[in-house]
Amino acid sequence: MTGTETIILACAFFVIATLYTTVGHAGASGYLAIMAIAGLAPEVMRPTALALNILVATITVCRFRRARFFAWHGLWPFLLGSVPLAAFAGSLRLAAGTYYLLVGIVLLLSAALLVWRVFGSGFRRDDEGLAVNKIIALPLGALIGMLSGLTGTGGGIFLSPLMLLFGWAGPKSAAGIAAPFILVNSVAALIAGSLTAGSLPAEIPWFAAATVMGALAGTWLGLSKLSQRGLIVTLAVVMLVAAGKLIAIA
Repeated sequence: MTGTETIILACAFFVIATLYTTVGHAGASGYLAIMAIAGLAPEVMRPTALALNILVATITVCRFRRARFFAWHGLWPFLLGSVPLAAFAGSLRLAAGTYYLLVGIVLLLSAALLVWRVFGSGFRRDDEGLAVNKIIALPLGALIGMLSGLTGTGGGIFLSPLMLLFGWAGPKSAAGIAAPFILVNSVAALIAGSLTAGSLPAEIPWFAAATVMGALAGTWLGLSKLSQRGLIVTLAVVMLVAAGKLIAIA
C-alpha cells in the first residue's frame, strides 16, 4: 500500500468513525465498504474492521455511559446469545467469493438500516426507559452475533434499529446498548479469528489514530444532537457502491 493510499484510507476511516459514532455505532460496515472499494483481501478486511471497531466502540461506550445512556439489564440478554456465536463465526474462514457475497448483502442491509435509523420517527423516548423483551432478545442476539463474526462487523448496525423498531428503547438509549454490544462481539470475533487466519495491515497504526479522532468527534456531535443526515446518506451511497462491487465479483 502506497503512502497516498494510506492517507486516503485513513481520511475515509476518520469520516466513517465520526458519522457512525454520532448514532452510537463503531463503523465496521463502513470500514468494510471502503476496504472493498480499495480492493483489500478478505483476510485483511475482517480483522482490520474488528480491530478498529474495538477502539471506536471503547470510546463510544465511555462517552455514552458517562452521559447515562447505558443499562446492563438491557444489554446482557443480547450478549448471552451473541458472544458464543460471534466467537464461533469469527473462527471460520470463508472462501473469498462467499465472503464477498455475504459482506455485500450485509452492506446493502446496513445502508438501508442506517438511513432508517437516522430518518425514522415515532420512536420510544429515552426518558421512558428500556423495555427489552428478554425472550426475543436472546435468539436475536445470537443471529446478530453469528453475522457479526462472519463478516467482521460488531452487529450494532442491526441491533439499535431493531430495538427502535420493537419499541424497546429510545434513540440514545439504543445507542448506549449498541456500543458495548459491538465492543464485546468484536473482541470475541477478533480473538477467535486470530486462532485461524487473518492479519492486520502494516498501516493499522494510522488507521487506528484516524478512527480514534473520528470517534471523539462523533460522540461529541451525537450527544450534542447535531444532525448528520446528509452525510450519513452519502455514506450509505458509498456502502451501496461497495456492496454492488462485492456482489459482482463474488
